[in-house]
Amino acid sequence: MTRTAIGLRRGAALAALLLAGTATGAHAQFSGDPASGDGPAAGSASSSEPGADRQGRRGERQRKQRQIDVAPYLEVGQVVGVNLKGGNGDDVLTYTTVAAGVDAAIVTRRVELAGTLRYEHQFGWGRQSDQDIVSGLVRGRVEVSRGFNLEAGALATRTRIDGQGRGGDLLFRNDGSTANLYSVYAGPTLTQRLAGLDVGAGYRFGYTKADIDTGPVAGVRPTGAFDSSTNHVAWASVGQRPGDLPFGWQVSGGYEREDARQFDQRYEGKFARADVTVPISPTVALLGGVGYEDIEIGQRDPLLDTNGVPVRDAAGRYVTDKSKPRQLAFDTDGLIWDAGVMWQPSRRTSLTAKVGRRYGDTIYTGSFAYRPDHATLFQVGVYDGLSSLGRGLSGGLSALPTQFDPTRNPISGDVDSCVFGQGTGGCLNNQIGNVGAFQYRNRGVQAVLSSSYGRWHYGVGAGYDRRRLLVPRGSVLANLNGITDESYYLFLSAGRQLDADSDLTVSGYLSYFDNGAPGVGDVQSAGLSASYSRRFWRSLTGTAAASINAFDQDGFNSQLIGSALVGLRYNF
Repeated sequence: MTRTAIGLRRGAALAALLLAGTATGAHAQFSGDPASGDGPAAGSASSSEPGADRQGRRGERQRKQRQIDVAPYLEVGQVVGVNLKGGNGDDVLTYTTVAAGVDAAIVTRRVELAGTLRYEHQFGWGRQSDQDIVSGLVRGRVEVSRGFNLEAGALATRTRIDGQGRGGDLLFRNDGSTANLYSVYAGPTLTQRLAGLDVGAGYRFGYTKADIDTGPVAGVRPTGAFDSSTNHVAWASVGQRPGDLPFGWQVSGGYEREDARQFDQRYEGKFARADVTVPISPTVALLGGVGYEDIEIGQRDPLLDTNGVPVRDAAGRYVTDKSKPRQLAFDTDGLIWDAGVMWQPSRRTSLTAKVGRRYGDTIYTGSFAYRPDHATLFQVGVYDGLSSLGRGLSGGLSALPTQFDPTRNPISGDVDSCVFGQGTGGCLNNQIGNVGAFQYRNRGVQAVLSSSYGRWHYGVGAGYDRRRLLVPRGSVLANLNGITDESYYLFLSAGRQLDADSDLTVSGYLSYFDNGAPGVGDVQSAGLSASYSRRFWRSLTGTAAASINAFDQDGFNSQLIGSALVGLRYNF
């Protein structure tokens, strides 16, 4: 009897873990990126096991002491890049960089924040023009009162607009194929325990903008470039843990809307559903849910010239014909359901797998998390849903951890697409690697490993993403409907503190973009960089760095670029 009672208590605890964070469970119904879809982002703060998120944050607070580390700095450097193979005739590129920035890591009883912000001016030599670059990544949370949080995040970075992914050749790109990408989100979340019920609610506002000066001159994507969008997400839920009943239950609902400037696009979705969690053993629980959803995606046609050809602006974006009505690119309403299993053999390991029916199709989602110690996390997320650049970035930022070590490319200064911390991590590769104009159906998998051992700390991010464009069948661009892109990516980072005054950092990436657009070739890119930093006097640090990047697109000359930097930084 004692063993049976213990088993029942452990089974109830497993179900309670699933239902404790009801707001997160309801929120997971939206979008389809690894960070915001049915499957959680690898390394994200929110997972498909809502209670795990809350317990994880509590554990982090217990392990970490109060920390307020805000480090503003000034930096000056000299960069030389050599086009070792291919290119557009600029064999050597040289510029001087002057930068001001701040890195921050804050942990208090009510505030968690990690971020990096940098303004850089590059003084070009010879034919290289001057330019200003703003880049940064911030993710934070403020606990206003018990269970009521204000969450926010922001990103400023550079990426490509021609569908060739976010490679390491941005140093030599002055052909209009790059864009400054900005995204911000903010909103409150509420999780309360009232009268034996778990009550959750939340709201999120997001804004994303791609700033493009001129359009690409070669290899342009026929699908056009993103402009800007705003999105709103609201959700609420109520549930009960096992106890009075032998199972846990949850009822939830939500609404999401995005308005995009390109094509005057509009995404509107709403859902209501009920879920149950039935523990069948101390380590296994069955999951099931059923509900209703209604989703519509619409857009207007582009303006046509006298020859019937869609008109583009100077940045390569399609010009919207405001006189034409919106046409539906996607429309579904009706019953949704999913069923699955959760296995949690210990507090360090959990596995969730689901199969269901959404978007008029069968979907498969899941997650796996393994935390062998406080400094190590391995997590995998499988996702399937609907998304866009704007909604994907808002969801991706919200899923990043609130504590990470902000890292940058040592040569270009761009924010790395993956971030890692002590037992935390997350990646934005899917969102920033393709600045497309259309909504899409996507599915894929993302994995993150973050760990430290002795003076070493390292992280790995990897994934696969498959996107199918959604375009109205009656549109003049109907030939783009159903175009499918596939991308594979790998990012690695490792660092070691050599002594009290010096450290070494090595990072690398590998990506392959299988382009489904007509007339545009597949893209492969890879790169490796290393930097050495040493403190000379008090707050004065010197840095030497080198990198090698390779880029190849079908139909174009491949490139091999070598770069080096020497610089000084003064931390205040």
